[in-house]
Amino acid sequence: MRKIIINGGRPLNGTVKVSGAKNSALPILASTLLLSGKASITNVPLLNDVITMMRVLRVLGLRVEYSEPNTMNVWINGKVRHVAPYELVTKMRASFFIIGPILARMGLAKVPLPGGCAIGFRPVNYYIKGLEALGAKIEMEHGFVIAKASKLKGAPIYLDFPSVGATESLMMAATLADGDTVIENSAKEPEIIDLANFLNKCGAKISGAGTQSITIKGVSSLRAADYRVIPDRIEAGTFMVAAAITGGDVLVENISPEHISSIVTKLQEAGVSIVMGKNSARVTAPQGINAVDIKTLPYPGFPTDMQPQLTSMLSLAKGTSVITESIFENRFMHVQELKRMGADIQIEGHSIIIEGVPHLSGAPVRTSDLRAGAALILAGLAAEGETLIDDMDRFIDRGYEKILSKLERLGADAKEVK
Repeated sequence: MRKIIINGGRPLNGTVKVSGAKNSALPILASTLLLSGKASITNVPLLNDVITMMRVLRVLGLRVEYSEPNTMNVWINGKVRHVAPYELVTKMRASFFIIGPILARMGLAKVPLPGGCAIGFRPVNYYIKGLEALGAKIEMEHGFVIAKASKLKGAPIYLDFPSVGATESLMMAATLADGDTVIENSAKEPEIIDLANFLNKCGAKISGAGTQSITIKGVSSLRAADYRVIPDRIEAGTFMVAAAITGGDVLVENISPEHISSIVTKLQEAGVSIVMGKNSARVTAPQGINAVDIKTLPYPGFPTDMQPQLTSMLSLAKGTSVITESIFENRFMHVQELKRMGADIQIEGHSIIIEGVPHLSGAPVRTSDLRAGAALILAGLAAEGETLIDDMDRFIDRGYEKILSKLERLGADAKEVK
C-alpha cells in the first residue's frame, strides 16, 4: 500500500503543466470499439483508470499499446467480444459506458454493474432507458446488464438527469444506429464535446455537443483517426488551489481557460489573484483567503469534482463558508479527515458549514475517494508539521498523473513511502 508523507508550510512556486483530461481519455478510448483501423490518441494521462481501460479493451479484442509521450495507439480489426470483464469494470465506474459502443458494434453487450469511488448513488437506469429507446432489450442477470439489439434505431431520448456517462454511452451507441437520435437534457461538459469531436473526425455526424440537445445522425461505419485529448480542468483547478492554499505563486500551463471559468470565478471571489493567459493561469493569494459560498451543479456550474479541494482551502479562510453539494449525496467523507487536522466543519444535510481556522496541523489521514485524496494533499501542503496520507494507489493515482513529482518541482516536501 502506497502512502504520502507531506511536510507542510512551504509556499509553492514555479510552473506546472497540466496533463490530459482523464474524463475525456476514458470515453474516447472506449469509443474505439466502434471503429476500424488504427487510432493514435495523444495527451493521454497515464493513470490507473486509463490502464484499467487499456486492459478492458484488450480483453474485448483490441490491440492497445502505450508509447511516450502520452500516446495510446489502438488497432481495431474485425469483431470485438461482447462480454466485458467483471474484475475490471467493477474497479472503475466510468468503464460502464462501454455498454453503448459494444451494443452498437456487436448487437449484444454483457457488462457488469460498475464500481469506483464510493461518493454516492450513480444509477445506471439512465443508460438503460436510453438504450431501450434505441430499441435494445435489457435484462439483469447475476450482476450483469445484458443488452440485445440486432440493429439500433435512432429515437428521441430524454435524460431525467444530465448524466455525463449516460450521455457519452448513448451518443456512442447512436453513431451506428439507423436514423437520427436526439438526446435531450444531455450533459454539457467539455469532455462531451471532446468525445463528439473525436467521433466526428472518425466519420460520425454529431451536432449540439455542449448544449442540452445533441443530435446524432447514424452512419454505417466509422474509421479510426488520430486525436489529441483536451487538458484536465480538474487537475488545473487543483493546482490553482494548491497555489492559493500555500500562499504561493504558480503558473499553471496547458489549460483551457473557457473550461474552468466557474473555478476561476470562485477563487477570485475568495481573494485569490488569477492572471489568465491564452493557455495558462498565474495564481497567487497575496492577501490570504476569504470565505465564500459554493453550490455544486452540472457544467457549466461549479464542478462537484472540485468541492473537496475548495473545502480544504476554505478551512483556512477568513470567515464562514457554506458549500452545498447537489450532485452526490455522499461526498463529504473528506470532512472528518480534515477535522482531524484541525478544521472546523459541520455537516448539515447536503451542506457543510466551514469556520475558517488560523492553521491546520499535520496528522495521519485516510482518503476515501479520488478527489478527497486531492483535498487531503492540499491540506497537508498548508498544514504545520507532517501529514501521512494512506491509500494513494487506490484513489489518488486514479486521477492525477505524477502529482508528487509535479508538487516537488514546485517546492513541496512530499514523498511516497511503501
